Amino acid sequence: MRTLNKKYSIKSVSILCASLLFIAVFYWPISYYTLLRVIVFISTLLVIISLRQKQYLWIIIFVFIAILFNPIIPIHLYVKAYWIPIDIISGILFLLVAFLKQPEKKIKNKVKKTTKTYSRDKIY
Repeated sequence: MRTLNKKYSIKSVSILCASLLFIAVFYWPISYYTLLRVIVFISTLLVIISLRQKQYLWIIIFVFIAILFNPIIPIHLYVKAYWIPIDIISGILFLLVAFLKQPEKKIKNKVKKTTKTYSRDKIY
């Protein structure tokens, strides 16, 4: 149990984060939204790290989400109606990352094919 399977851990983090973002559509105390900022920010950083290097579009999208939900220098929109579509879109993006198949690296095994010839196979 030394290594944790990255695929399943990112999947569970993304599902948790998406569910918290969908729940954020309702009215909650301000402490919930502060906790939501911290969890979404950490989750976006984990997703960015787990994405492969060739998926630049996903990385840019999640950097934007990390900036929006940054708990250190928070962006305040002051109107809940502005945050509702942001929460829903961010939740959908987390679900897409969780359930879409990630492209896997192709491993090329160079195997030399040798043809064996036997003396009985020769045509004289």
